[in-house]
Order: sequence, then C-alpha cells, then structure tokens
Amino acid sequence: MPGFEIFGAEERKQVNDVLETGVLMRYGFDGMRNNQWKAKEFETEFAKKMGSEYCQLVSSGTAALTVALASAGIGAGDEVIMPTFTFVATFESILALGAVPILVDIDDTLTLNPKAVEAAITSKTKCVMPVHMCGSMADLDALKAICVDHNLILLEDACQALGGTYKGKSLGSYGDLGCFSFDYVKTITCGEGGAVVTNNEKFAKHADHYQDHGHDHIGGDRGAEGHPFIGYNFRISELNAAVGLAQLKKLDDILKTQKRNYALFREALETIDGVTFRRVPEGGVENYSFLNFFLPTEELAVKAHKALSAQGVDACFYWYTNNWHYIKGWSHLKDMKSLGRLSSEVRNQMQDLNSTDFSKSDAVLGRTISALVKIGWTEAQVKERAEKMRNAIASVL
Repeated sequence: MPGFEIFGAEERKQVNDVLETGVLMRYGFDGMRNNQWKAKEFETEFAKKMGSEYCQLVSSGTAALTVALASAGIGAGDEVIMPTFTFVATFESILALGAVPILVDIDDTLTLNPKAVEAAITSKTKCVMPVHMCGSMADLDALKAICVDHNLILLEDACQALGGTYKGKSLGSYGDLGCFSFDYVKTITCGEGGAVVTNNEKFAKHADHYQDHGHDHIGGDRGAEGHPFIGYNFRISELNAAVGLAQLKKLDDILKTQKRNYALFREALETIDGVTFRRVPEGGVENYSFLNFFLPTEELAVKAHKALSAQGVDACFYWYTNNWHYIKGWSHLKDMKSLGRLSSEVRNQMQDLNSTDFSKSDAVLGRTISALVKIGWTEAQVKERAEKMRNAIASVL
C-alpha cells in the first residue's frame, strides 16, 4: 500500500482512452464517447471482485459513506454507532445528513467493541458502522447478530481494508452496505474516488440516484430524466474511474506483495518479548497494509515510536496523538464547531464528548503502533527495515 507506488503504462492507457474522446463526465455525450464508459466498467468489475451484486462509484470515500447512509434512509436525528478510532470522514458523513454520531470504545481488534455497541443502542439507533482500520476487521459475526436483533443497518467502512476477507467474504460485502476509498494513499487509487457495494437492490437504486442529483437515469435524454427524490452531486469523473480501472487489475499482485512484506516485519518483531499483535477475529484475513502491534504500556509505546524514528524508520504511526484518527484530537467535534448552526437533533442528542469516558479505547490505542507496509520496497529493503524495527523496539524493552 498504496497503489500510487506502481503507476505505469496501464493507467496512462486508460486515461488516454478518455482524453481521446474528450468526454470526462460519466453521464451523457453518448455519440462522442467511442463506447468508452470507464465508470460503468469499473463498477461491474469491482462488484464482481467484491462478490457483491451492485457497486456505485462516487467521488471519494467520504462520499461513499454519505451516499451509503442516505441510501439506507438515514437522516435527521437517526443515531449511527461508530468507533473512537477511525478517520474524521466517519463522523463527517453522519453529520452531513443531520444524523447523530454515537462514539463507542474499540477493543484489541482496533475496531468496534460489540459489548460497547450493544450498550449504546437507543430507540433512535438506526445503523452500526464498524471501521476496518489499518487492514483488518471488526468482530463481524457479533455485530451482525446485534444488528439483526435490533433491526439495524450494518454498514462496513472498508476504506482501509480493501482485499481483506472474513469467513471467505470480501470485507465490505458482509454487511448491508460496504464502502471503499480510492484516494491517493489507498490500496488502489483513482487519485480521488470511492465506492459503495451492496446486495440490496433498493439501496443500490437509491445510491445510483442520490449521487447524481436524484436523476433516475431512465431514458436517453439526461435533461428529461425524472427525480424521484432530492439528491446531491457525488459523481466520479471518467478520468478518475479510468485510473482506478487500471489499478483494480493490479489488486491481486498488490495484496501478494503486501502479505510478503508484512510477514517479514512480523517475523522480526515476534522474537521480542513484550510485543503483542492486534487480534484478528477467527476466520478473518487482513489485507496486510499495516503491521499493528502493542507495547506493554503507553510509556513504552511512546519510547518505541521515538526509537523507530531515530533509526530512520518512517511511516510508523502512533495514532493515540494523531489529530485525524482518534477522538483525543477531534476538538472540533468535541466542541461542536461548525460554520453554520448544527441541527437541533445533533445538538440535543450528541454525547458530551469532552466528558465521556473512553478509557478503554485509551488503554488499547495508547499502546499501539502501526507500521505501514509499502509495496515498492525490494525484499532486501524490507529485511533491512525489519531489522531496524526490531532493534529500535528491543532497545526500549
């Protein structure tokens, strides 16, 4: 990870196909296209790859989450349960619809703790959104059972876990809806882009309409199309889709390389007494984009992170103090800072995030370091890096 490490002739050809037609928009201009429909082709191929009936491409991973929630009918005052460790797009997408993000603790999977989810359910809860951070998954069987018992939507945010599987199913295809990001630093990239997958025909139709101003896409005259409901503009361009189409064909090789490099890193760190690893639920297979490990204490994790930097080992992340990915850094959310007035539902139903006890999450993430697994490194470079990692971490234990 990420796919931009292997840009090549394949991406250039796909983009040039679009440029030669002069049609950069995914809809209309049929006579000028020379039968080039990159977004449609990508959707078909991605749905097949994920084992899903339907795929809707959109402009970003954030757009994917927003469209997925809207497609399932999530709106003002509906509560969506999400983890304390994720990317800010998770709560942004919820708030964009006037819905209410309800944050709960993570466990040693680095994702939603099912017990914390069940404890947070109210009469207003409509959706549970596990976020498969850093390449691995939540306890999906437990979360699915909770959603079935309480008649809730299970929406998988698989933006960081493309290619991972759970009990033989692709991550993102297990729940009612699944979302992916194809931004510049994801496993495969469109530059900017995202996707929603589902097996639910109604949700798929809603997503198709909603992401394009509510157009129903019936008939051959775009100007005469109906609008069954209000939508917004979350369309992907043909240029972005073209890049992604080329990248998708490389996914299997990317995952193979990530797994090889991950294994070399893990073998080096497994020899260190005191280092333990993120729990992967039984039946789950990571996409190997990150090696996630724990130190015995927060103090040692801080020291280990500094030692890694001193050894010249970059791309190792201490998420606990990261402003993008953990509740501790989200002062704008905790203080509900907005350019405009937030909806009354959000103002009345939001937790007081400045006083909510997330000590269980702190206890996990405060000890966590995540090492990015790149695909552009040679095997020799990986082994050299693994040795530096082992030495740096061993020096503080």
